[in-house]
Amino acid sequence: MSFRPLKSLPPTETLEIGSGLSLVPRVKLLLTIYRSDPSVKPIDEWQLKRALIDFLKNSLSVSLTVPEEDLDIRRFKDLKKRKREDPVASGTLYVRDLGFLSKTSKNKQNLTYEDDEEENVEVLEKKFFDWKRSLVDRLDGIELNLEGVKFRLNVSIPPCDDFEGLKKAWEDFYAFNNRGSYSRGGRQQPDTIILRGVPSRWFAEPRVSSKPSMLVTHTIFSVFGRIRSVGPLSTFQTVVI
Repeated sequence: MSFRPLKSLPPTETLEIGSGLSLVPRVKLLLTIYRSDPSVKPIDEWQLKRALIDFLKNSLSVSLTVPEEDLDIRRFKDLKKRKREDPVASGTLYVRDLGFLSKTSKNKQNLTYEDDEEENVEVLEKKFFDWKRSLVDRLDGIELNLEGVKFRLNVSIPPCDDFEGLKKAWEDFYAFNNRGSYSRGGRQQPDTIILRGVPSRWFAEPRVSSKPSMLVTHTIFSVFGRIRSVGPLSTFQTVVI
């Protein structure tokens, strides 16, 4: 766990944000599985999971040990109605253990946070994004052979996890419109944070009320920098601008 300022925190370390909450780094990948041979044998999700977990552990330049609970694969129910070129299953892969990036960076760059904190963070950020891209490139298009039945994997990064893509989208938007976009919660800008579907008790004062507290909410999000304003608090949505 780390209590360092946000700007000095590498993308591989946990960020404490107060009230017992923390942001834990992870990489999320979306999986789409296709048949790559004419077989009509039913897909076995468990076999597919084991094959992919083994591939991650034994066939990458940097071995990844992924627990079974961090890999979810579900076959589509309407397989008989699907065309041969349609996907037969989809899934989600989470990679949570990113400590190897910090170790590799220190060994290669001979840097420590105490000696050159800012430079080391920049090195780790670049290494993190480069590794994430290379992981997607390595996994996308691979074939998994399950007892003679072959499946092809399509891998992508969710749009909400593509920081570089989001940054470019905002830059393009502001190149043509500098007024920002509007929603019911107010004007949205690149530093707008919108939370949905989170328990309201995370932002409550336990001894006072179970409802979200403006004070607790402000304290938590001040970790990210100066807050211009906080939108209406409700059970289902908190908008911080």
